[in-house]
Amino acid sequence: MNNTPTTEERIWAILAHLSALAFGMGIVLPVIGWSDQRRKSNYAAFQSLQALGYQSLGFTVWILSYLVIIIVAAIILFFLTGSGDGSSERLSTVLRPAIIIILSLVFGFFALYVLLPIVAAVACALGKDFRYPILGDRLARYLGYDPAQASEEQTSLHEDHEFRWMAAMGHFSILIIIWGMLAPLTAWVLYGKRSDFLKFQSIQTLVYQAGATVLFFAGLVLYLFSLLFFILGTGALENPDLNSSIGIAGLVLLGALLLISILVLLLVPAMHILGQWAGYRVLKGDDYRYPLIGPLVEKSLRSRLGSKGS
Repeated sequence: MNNTPTTEERIWAILAHLSALAFGMGIVLPVIGWSDQRRKSNYAAFQSLQALGYQSLGFTVWILSYLVIIIVAAIILFFLTGSGDGSSERLSTVLRPAIIIILSLVFGFFALYVLLPIVAAVACALGKDFRYPILGDRLARYLGYDPAQASEEQTSLHEDHEFRWMAAMGHFSILIIIWGMLAPLTAWVLYGKRSDFLKFQSIQTLVYQAGATVLFFAGLVLYLFSLLFFILGTGALENPDLNSSIGIAGLVLLGALLLISILVLLLVPAMHILGQWAGYRVLKGDDYRYPLIGPLVEKSLRSRLGSKGS
């Protein structure tokens, strides 16, 4: 009875874990590793799916942790500066340790995010069955992965749950701007012909993430364009003339474009939240459809199938 992973299995597992160090760009490697090894090695397939989950779910947790730290830090600094007597020495005494603690938390979370994939890669290089905290054991149960079984007794991972995990991670990766689209795109290319469920989920996720990305950059462009028009139109860098017709028009356009850009940029986080909800629903067993986009993608796929059938 020998369950020691082969060199090929270890290499795929190592590459899948270390791809997290590319901060989004490497998310395609675990998908490829899973696709190549899912019928060859439960070990390599599980490690690849686990690495994919760490990059998508882990990145989400990482972002949310930073948001919590920033909000809590802003509140603490507000009360600390407000409770001081106003002297620079007093503020320096109060703020210095607070800033040190905040920076330690920020860099500590970042170091932890980077360290875990390295530990995982080293463990896999040694042939160990590495599990990320919280994520690993839950995923093993979800996939039906049991490394204690003898090699001749091992069965494949739960196929439906494999596809659901892959689809859900595509939804969760929406927080990874641009590079997050690589996960559903790669899943669609590699398994679109083998699983109608994964094909549909990957395509609608790709379209949805592309829309969120376009909105994000459109909001930034509108914001920058409004500032540029205001600066050039009023001569704000030298002697601004806000009473002229150009100056008034610049102010009106600035306000209008800023309002539009703010609305657009506020819509993007709402789309991100919906993406997280979609991933959760898929893991729970639903064939989730995004509003508007899901039915349109489904209709398009059916019309293509109908045209091929005729």
